[in-house]
Amino acid sequence: MVINSFIFYGLKIIVELIRDVLYFPLWWYSRGLVNLIFGVKNFLVDKQRALALLVWVKNIFKPMYAQYDWQGMLISFFVRLAQIIFRSIFMLFWTILAVAVIIFWLLLPILVIYEITFQFI
Repeated sequence: MVINSFIFYGLKIIVELIRDVLYFPLWWYSRGLVNLIFGVKNFLVDKQRALALLVWVKNIFKPMYAQYDWQGMLISFFVRLAQIIFRSIFMLFWTILAVAVIIFWLLLPILVIYEITFQFI
């Protein structure tokens, strides 16, 4: 009885292992890629909220501290413009990083297969 259970569960584990290995590329480039893209989108939305870039852009022509004289409006415009430029640079950095992660995700299995075949040559 123990031998039969060992053979039965051993074959079941082997079949599951083969199925998982064959299903992995399909998952990696379908559901896994979609999950990654949604995660990257949420990451970029969170970074945009943390930088408050759209708030700065929306309020670029409003004077800071309610100083409606021309000096206050001019200083406010240039301060906000500098903030928008610096925050846009940070957002560009996070966007480039996110795109690099997606490209790495797409190329990783190909790189692994290349390296494995390179070891056999």
